[in-house]
Amino acid sequence: MIQVVLQLYKKISGSIHVFLTSMSSLQMSFNAGHGCPRGRPAAPLPMYRSAPPRYHYDPSAAPGPIYNPQGGSNYMPPHPDFMPFHFPAPSQGSNALPQCPVRPPVFPEPPPFPPPAPHNSDSSAPVPVQSSYPYMMPNVTPPPLPPVPPSVPPSMPYPPSYPMSYPPQLQLPPPPSFNPAYVQPGGSFKPERSRPPLQYKSDTCSRSPERLRHYDDDHRHRGHSYGGYGGRHNREFGGDKRDRGCSSERRRSDSPRYKADYERGRVPSRHRNEFVVCCADVSSSESECDSDGGGSSCSSSSDSEVFDVIAEIKRKKAHPDRLHEELWYNDPGQMNDGPLCKCSAKARRTGIRHSIYPGEQVLKSCRPMSNNSGKLFHYRITVSPPTNFLTDRPTVIEYDDHEYLFEGFSCFSHTPLTNIPLCRVIRFNIDYTIHFIEEMAPENYCVKGLELFSSYLFKDILELYDWNLTGPDENGQSGCQRFHFMPRFVRCLPDGGKEVLSMHQVLLYLLRSSPALVPEEEIANMLQWEELEWQKYAEECKGMIVTNPGLKPSSVRIDQLDREQFNSSVITFPIIVHFGIRPAQLSYAGDPQYQKLWKSYVKLRHLLANSPKVKQIDKQKLTQREEALQKIRQKNTMRREVTVELSSQGFWKTGIRSDVCQHAMMLPVLTHHIRYHQCLMHLDKLIGYMFKERCLLQLAMTHPSHHLNFGMNPDHARNSLSNCGIRQPKYGDRKVHHMYMRKKGINTLINIMSRLGQDDPSPSRINHNERLEFLGDAVVEFLTSVHLYYLFPNLEEGGLATYRTAIVQNQHLAMLAKKLELDRFMLYAHGPDLCRESDLRHAMANCFEALIGAVYLEGGLEEAKQLFGRLLFNSEDLREVWLNYPPHPLQVQEPLTDRQLIESSPVLQKLTNFEDAIGVLFTHVRLLARAFTLRTVGFNHLTLGHNQRMEFLGDSIMQLVATEYLFIHFPDHHEGHLTLLRSSLVNNRTQAKVAEELGMQEFAITNDKTKRPVALRTKTLADLLESFIAALYIDKDLEFVHTFMNVCFFPRLKEFILNQDWNDPKSQLQQCCLTLRTEGKEPDIPLYKTLQTVGPSHARTYTVAVYFKGERIGYNFPQMAHQKRFIERKYRQELKEMRRERDRK
Repeated sequence: MIQVVLQLYKKISGSIHVFLTSMSSLQMSFNAGHGCPRGRPAAPLPMYRSAPPRYHYDPSAAPGPIYNPQGGSNYMPPHPDFMPFHFPAPSQGSNALPQCPVRPPVFPEPPPFPPPAPHNSDSSAPVPVQSSYPYMMPNVTPPPLPPVPPSVPPSMPYPPSYPMSYPPQLQLPPPPSFNPAYVQPGGSFKPERSRPPLQYKSDTCSRSPERLRHYDDDHRHRGHSYGGYGGRHNREFGGDKRDRGCSSERRRSDSPRYKADYERGRVPSRHRNEFVVCCADVSSSESECDSDGGGSSCSSSSDSEVFDVIAEIKRKKAHPDRLHEELWYNDPGQMNDGPLCKCSAKARRTGIRHSIYPGEQVLKSCRPMSNNSGKLFHYRITVSPPTNFLTDRPTVIEYDDHEYLFEGFSCFSHTPLTNIPLCRVIRFNIDYTIHFIEEMAPENYCVKGLELFSSYLFKDILELYDWNLTGPDENGQSGCQRFHFMPRFVRCLPDGGKEVLSMHQVLLYLLRSSPALVPEEEIANMLQWEELEWQKYAEECKGMIVTNPGLKPSSVRIDQLDREQFNSSVITFPIIVHFGIRPAQLSYAGDPQYQKLWKSYVKLRHLLANSPKVKQIDKQKLTQREEALQKIRQKNTMRREVTVELSSQGFWKTGIRSDVCQHAMMLPVLTHHIRYHQCLMHLDKLIGYMFKERCLLQLAMTHPSHHLNFGMNPDHARNSLSNCGIRQPKYGDRKVHHMYMRKKGINTLINIMSRLGQDDPSPSRINHNERLEFLGDAVVEFLTSVHLYYLFPNLEEGGLATYRTAIVQNQHLAMLAKKLELDRFMLYAHGPDLCRESDLRHAMANCFEALIGAVYLEGGLEEAKQLFGRLLFNSEDLREVWLNYPPHPLQVQEPLTDRQLIESSPVLQKLTNFEDAIGVLFTHVRLLARAFTLRTVGFNHLTLGHNQRMEFLGDSIMQLVATEYLFIHFPDHHEGHLTLLRSSLVNNRTQAKVAEELGMQEFAITNDKTKRPVALRTKTLADLLESFIAALYIDKDLEFVHTFMNVCFFPRLKEFILNQDWNDPKSQLQQCCLTLRTEGKEPDIPLYKTLQTVGPSHARTYTVAVYFKGERIGYNFPQMAHQKRFIERKYRQELKEMRRERDRK
């Protein structure tokens, strides 16, 4: 009989015993004079006010003398001064994560929970027994809390450090027997034949009609699939506590041989035959997967890895300590479908994705039994909007005739959180902002209490094993956690302030709120309660988190508590009903068949939407595929929503509700955000520039594959939210994930490119670095072109272009990025995106360009030039040569001005008319003369050459100015869209048109002695304009170029957008052909074949035919009369130019 009860107690998790014992020992920190800053003798502060900042003292709430779990008469005396209370150092390193044991630790004689009062056990005393009728059991009162010893004189010595171990073994009282076959001594009790003896049952799977009606009324719209244990009417109460809730198969799985097979990855045939879907990823833009974006482990589409994933899922489903087959649990370093990280050992030593933040140092440990006043910085954490965080059943603590409601957490940081922007994250399709507001720090806590609470909530309840707050190891010592968290239970005061409950009272509340959910000795009485009384108890438990230590997962939220008895001869424990979410890998979202069908459905729907005439048979195909998708979604094995039934046997209350867990799951996101921005301050030192706009630097480091999800293992967060979060969160618009991120597709292209620029631009909502890379590329090209132009005054355009290509190529930029160690700061998905070295180096080059673009935006051109020069050359001498380039040769000849030469030069006199036309007076007018000197003109002393070198420089200048304007005024455009706009703005046709409007062809300097007007080609006019831009920059500054392009170029953008000039005829033809593709086949694209080539090498004319689906669809296109006249006039002009050039030669 006693062995049965001993086995019951052996199954209780050691973590709860550690928590209880630690809580008891922690009470020492709340004695008068202990835990107060600077050793002030004062009573513990049960609460404080955050607004206004006044503190509320309640001496009557101070705890009495402390209970000593070790026994004896050593009690904690009050002491006027602070004395450090040292705990033994842990033996594990910082990376050692608390492994969830496969089975709870077994002790020879474990104490009950809570421990009963001491008693004398006499082996000769008769053992009380229980009859076979449970409702005839004697009432057993629950054991009391640890007694509070009386106070002791202050002269007693300070007790030694309390060991961080399980409580001392206490002798168990003789427990009542629950064996229905046991007969009381002194007589035998025989039940009546018409009434069979009652038996205990622990699990259940069938339902009463009443519960079915309840489910139908409450959850029909959610479409839950009902799962549970089978054959509960065939199992009798008895044996091991955990075995009572298990089938024979489950009891067999607890055998040592089965566990050995499990550890080797082998499972019985029953598990090998289960159907498991593989976990292929689904597109976030079209699939119906999780609304929250998140990273995934490195995965591959190869068959071998798919089979490995299936085997891994089977192995986890067959875990012997699995709480329920539809409840998924967390293992350190593991996702639901395999390892979180498949990176090499070398790659795991660096990178933000491995939780390694550059610049972090090991922190000195806090004094555990003190509040470390003056060392920690206090911040109140709030989430806006409050949707899904304000619940109708909050966690409430009653103290001193007041109710204190949970409102969030307080954060204690070792460093001030300055220059760190607000944290934004998308959860439940809602864009949340996490605020951390600095406030006066409370004093009514100690660090050890915060650590115990955090360990209990984050490790024991939520099982966030991969959330590491200690940082790097040094010599096996991890130091103190970077952040400590305190739950805020507050009540509003009449003056508008708030009173926060002390941590001491919170811990006492957790101790009081941890009885068994359904005590075995009270089950008979509870089953006989009136319906109203039972409903009241069930409502109190609804939304509460209960725990069954040692199982996987250990904790779950109660959504319903039912006590229906289906067999009059068997008493069963009440049933916990939990409504959860099946992981995406195991639902229809991860089914390859569903994914394939969904993609074909989307393609057909898009094809029909763009078809001029839809056939009836195509409509039927679309309807059939939609019905097939709906059928897969409604399968019980595929549905996302599941209903889980659990026996309440072995579950303990925690006093925590889902609102606490909901707030707690935001803390990993916040800590990741804070730690990353703190490490970016280390990057500021490397680049030699301190960013004022911190989000701009973060944006430059963010790869397009990165999504801020949960700040940790995404599957761990999803599992914990499903098991312990709120039951029915409110979801926003799922388009929030791709509303500003989608850039593929013809419809998206037309939609974005039809948007006009913003006169009052707003920040872009595209949260990766492609746009900054687009700007940085132009900045790098500009800086390189300018320095090469000045440093090599005698090098022709071709040589300058060769040198520039060598400097701005990705391979070289990746080397510069490696100098800054950008790979340590980059944010990108923890997956196969950048596993190859070539892909990583390309991403680093783009990240470097984005960084240059960010420095240019905030610090200006000079800061970007200094950074680029420092990285190009390690030698100080070479760096000085690069940065301090000489002026233009024409400026060297006349340092101040050369306008005195106008009187003696007819060419310069003519150019003054152009200056008057544009309203710009050049300091060195010979620069303008050189810009208008064509290549056909030989060397002369007036211009010292022709304009080809200036054309090389002017092209880069125009690219930079146009890129910056487009970047600022078109915030919704991606890099490709901005490139299309820039190509329509800065091209030969537009440049030639502007040159013609300004009359530049009249001022062109040629070798024609007749001085007749010259009809210049489009390319020549474009080169004239680019050369003029270069001359304007050399003589004036970049601001003059900005003004010139604001007047002459940027107003044309509206016309280009409305006329779709960015969409050239070839692209339009390809888009039309794509809309005519056949469903189920590869799209046909037009083919181009050159039929004839006419003309010299520098002015060729090509005749091209277009073929589509094997037929030639374009050769002699029909033309309007005005089109023919325009083409004929254009050809006549080109022929005249060709004849003139031939005559010159």
